[in-house]
Amino acid sequence: MSEDKLIGKKLAKPGTKKPTKALPGKLGEARRLAWIAVVGVAVIAAVVYFVNRQNLGRAPGPSSGGLMGSIGGPFTLVDHTGKTVSEQDFSGEFMLLTFGYTYCPDVCPTELSKMATALDLLGEAATQVTPVFISIDPARDTPQHLKEYVGFFHPRLRGLTGTPEQVAAAAKVFRVYFKKDKLDADADDYTMDHSALTYLVGPNGAFITQFRHSIDAKEMALRIIEVLL
Repeated sequence: MSEDKLIGKKLAKPGTKKPTKALPGKLGEARRLAWIAVVGVAVIAAVVYFVNRQNLGRAPGPSSGGLMGSIGGPFTLVDHTGKTVSEQDFSGEFMLLTFGYTYCPDVCPTELSKMATALDLLGEAATQVTPVFISIDPARDTPQHLKEYVGFFHPRLRGLTGTPEQVAAAAKVFRVYFKKDKLDADADDYTMDHSALTYLVGPNGAFITQFRHSIDAKEMALRIIEVLL
């Protein structure tokens, strides 16, 4: 017997279990499982990040339970032809809706012009979307006055007004702020402070997204077409 074998035989005492080669295998398996777990966490994080990016700038809808609460809901107003309308009259079609007033010096004309341009950019798809302008100044914005005003911007633009109570109720469901300027509240040429947002509402009346004053018509059109496709 060689000297190497003899040494090995002496070291292997009776009852002593020799180390096996299974340990490296088990260690490799543990490392593999750990690696799979790390990759899984990374994938989940990427998905969450992507979803958050997709929803960036979007307010939660009626069924989302988000912190902002629900946006949109029932309303009763009068259109620029003198007809009483509610949210049910727009059922089955998308609404591109904004609040303002006809005596607004800058923001409202800019928003309405942007809406009109965005609809033009949509081409045939624009027929699925009804542009709506709700006045927050019912004292001056009568149906007759609205009829002339909306005609300056788009042939399909619907102008809506109503009693102060009806207008306040509509603004409330869309979480729109408005207030008469205190500096000239008693004058005939007073101004109104109000939210400068445009809303996209679905055919079922559910809020989809909102557009801030800072975006341009092209971006608005792109975001709308993503919903329509």
